[in-house]
Amino acid sequence: MTQQEFSIIASTIPLQPGIYKYYDGNDDLLYVGKAKSLRKRVSSYFSKTFTNYKTHELVNRIRKIEFTIVNSEQDAFLLENSLIKKFQPLFNINLKDDKSYPYIVIKNENFPRVFFTRRKISDGSQYLGPYTSVGKVRELLDFIKQNVQLRTCKLNLTPANIEKKKFKVCLEYHLGNCKGPCEAFQSVEDYEDGLNQLKNILKGNLSPVIQHFKGEMQEKVQQLQFEKAGILKKKLEHLLQYKATSTIVNERTGTVDVFSILEENDTAYVNYLAVNNGTIVQTKTITLKKQLDETPEEVLSFAIAQLRETFNSEATEIIIPFAIDYPQPDILITIPKAGDKKKLLELSEKNVNYFKEELKRKKILLLEDKTAIEVNAVLVQLQKDLQLKELPLNIECFDNSNFQGSYPVSAMVSFKNGQPSKNDYRRFNVKTVVGINDFATMSEVVYRRYKRLQEEDKPFPQLIIIDGGKGQLSAAMESIKKLGLTGKATLVGLAKNEEELFFTGDTESLKLPWDSESLKLIRRIRDEVHRFGITFHRNQRSKGSFKNELEHVDGIGKGTIDMLLKKFKSVKNIKDKKAEELAEVIGVSKAKIITNYFSNKVDTTKE
Repeated sequence: MTQQEFSIIASTIPLQPGIYKYYDGNDDLLYVGKAKSLRKRVSSYFSKTFTNYKTHELVNRIRKIEFTIVNSEQDAFLLENSLIKKFQPLFNINLKDDKSYPYIVIKNENFPRVFFTRRKISDGSQYLGPYTSVGKVRELLDFIKQNVQLRTCKLNLTPANIEKKKFKVCLEYHLGNCKGPCEAFQSVEDYEDGLNQLKNILKGNLSPVIQHFKGEMQEKVQQLQFEKAGILKKKLEHLLQYKATSTIVNERTGTVDVFSILEENDTAYVNYLAVNNGTIVQTKTITLKKQLDETPEEVLSFAIAQLRETFNSEATEIIIPFAIDYPQPDILITIPKAGDKKKLLELSEKNVNYFKEELKRKKILLLEDKTAIEVNAVLVQLQKDLQLKELPLNIECFDNSNFQGSYPVSAMVSFKNGQPSKNDYRRFNVKTVVGINDFATMSEVVYRRYKRLQEEDKPFPQLIIIDGGKGQLSAAMESIKKLGLTGKATLVGLAKNEEELFFTGDTESLKLPWDSESLKLIRRIRDEVHRFGITFHRNQRSKGSFKNELEHVDGIGKGTIDMLLKKFKSVKNIKDKKAEELAEVIGVSKAKIITNYFSNKVDTTKE
């Protein structure tokens, strides 16, 4: 649209506040903007010469203009952000964040269950969140389970079913994790009270929960129920400890949102800290791509609106590094110079700087942006550095994973032509190894992998990386020898800390230059196998797919195992306990069975 064409319609554009939309000749939405006065703002695009190429290109493409009048500048601001989020026009700021965030759902049912979900559906349930981290959600749910007694079963606890005595309490009741609403041992009101405590914990508002437990503990003492009072005292101590580690500023800071921004050319990074009663309950950094030479104030204002909407912020105060045009009169804008709020802003700035440097570090390790010739050059360099017979067009890497000394699994990733070949990734549940034995586990999975390739007559990799030291490498090499595949591929061990490479039989390690392209590729492969292995391990744990080592102990049942793990948290901790400590939980006879089992295992290992 030329300036002359625009002048014909200029007088028809209202002077009121609103939003305007620019379309091209194909009726595709190019840009959405807000304005205090629509006519003045839209006219500015056609009455001056822009030095920015993108703005000039935008004006050249405009073929149609639409506008919506609203009551106030605030309404225009909110509508603009909503439309940008919905349509993502080509020339608007691009928010690079397409993740689906997890929620904690309070199910719409009798005695509602509380659990983690990524699916938000309209079923009358209450969804708390979203949260930026799955790990944080699981940590919160674990903490809540230890302190608030809510059911986890899927029973249909209608009043009629409970009255008919259809159900019996399960192990969770006997472990003290549930009050047994299925047998009418808990009232609806008491259960609702627990849900209120849960909501307060999720909001970082621990004071009402602490007061509740104090009152309940005093009540049990007055009733001479000292054992129950002792349980409540432990929960109270747990809450106070959690509060001490969670609170990072003065509680009087209240509920605030903190934002900081860092710009680099056409890219901006914005960090968000959601603070409730001195506790950071959310943290998120986003990347935004500027399109029309937007100012830092415009970018930050846009990011704040998007983040507050995404995370359902109820804060009435925003802490930021500089003044912005944020037309919401009920929101207090604070630019702190000192004190607790300044510390929060500095913490946000640390986070946004770390995020940018971490992105840069990851980009250094990637080969995606390289041409085929450049990728080939990296592989040629790797062949030269490791003195390989062939160009390593196919590289496979193995890693073992376990959780607190229990539940071993292994993972393997494949890189072809320097890129991940995800169809060739493999996961291994360890079958022949009892307990944690990294060497035996590595031997098993390497044998299984290459026996399968051998049987199917498939091509072997030129390079096999074993994530571990000399022990794991030797174990892997034993399996290669058993299969008669010596010389078929080169095996190297990668030490976890020093990034040293070991070859079978060598006494000295090979250290590649820290910034060499060869080591960058090896690091990337190592990081990918870690990611893949940890993801597999988490999935298996969440599905309850693991066989616990304690299940191999004759005379020890699931109930006993659950009691031990609830008390001592891991098999490794149980191994380290004396019989007297175990006996306090499961009795003398069973404690002896377990200590004898582990001591016999140690003796066998020594032989």
